[in-house]
Amino acid sequence: MHAKSIRYFEAIARAGSIREAARKLHVDASAVNRQLLNLEDELGAALFDRLPNGLRLTEAGRLFSQHVLHVLQDEQRLLAELAQLQGVERGEVRVTAVEALNADFLPAVIETMARRHPNVRLTLRTQGSGDIAGELLAGDADVGIAFALAQQADLQTIDSGDFRLGAVMAPSHPLAGRAQVTVAECMAYPLILANPELALHALCTPLLAGMETGAHPPIHTGSLELMRQLAMRGVGIAFQTRIGLDSLCAAHKLAYVPLAGTAPAAPLGIHVRAGRSLPPAVSAFLAIARDELCRLQQEEAGAVAA
Repeated sequence: MHAKSIRYFEAIARAGSIREAARKLHVDASAVNRQLLNLEDELGAALFDRLPNGLRLTEAGRLFSQHVLHVLQDEQRLLAELAQLQGVERGEVRVTAVEALNADFLPAVIETMARRHPNVRLTLRTQGSGDIAGELLAGDADVGIAFALAQQADLQTIDSGDFRLGAVMAPSHPLAGRAQVTVAECMAYPLILANPELALHALCTPLLAGMETGAHPPIHTGSLELMRQLAMRGVGIAFQTRIGLDSLCAAHKLAYVPLAGTAPAAPLGIHVRAGRSLPPAVSAFLAIARDELCRLQQEEAGAVAA
């Protein structure tokens, strides 16, 4: 609702450093620094003293921090009043989503929803992409979030984004240090593949078509989490998107290596039943989910560009 520079300033003031603020905001440190420099230029005053061990508010910074506090508090009050007018403070949102979103996407969305609308009841189910359309059409779910959901006249796509497949393996794997790998190179090692009930299966099938099987028979599973656990233990290589892997890769528990060439992309979509008048609580959830999907798309674009 308010300028990005204000939110970035508040995060820097809390964290005491640009790098830590960027980590909490899930953006690049250069973007945070640029917003701060623009803000100081606009105000005509330095807001922080740059010290060897971090940043400290100047006198101008302390004055501005009081203004920011009032602005953000007013925003929270306004959002609460608008929510009451729209009936967002009551109701239920039933969500069915694929397993890959349980590690990062859904926790972030639910955390924001719970903070903004604490009295809305949330019910969540984990399903394969193939089952999510049926849940929506039967009225058993308000929101469905799935990979590669086939277009249907009775479904409305609220938002979507494409996420490329990569090879997922243990950090100690011989291919883990590569900038990119080919599918042929991966097939020299044991593979961990998705069962047909996962949308991942249809995306991977063309990759493996016409190639000779490796020396080891592949492991097939219907669980993305099991695929990750097996890859972490060095059992083999799996093919997945980056979604839900960032924390594991940052902790050096997994390695994600992009596939060389034009790798297939998994379209992740947020869906509702078409023609339905959405309750305010559902609309509020969709807005938050779209923001999180946008964040993931920005990270994906940055990773591809790198």
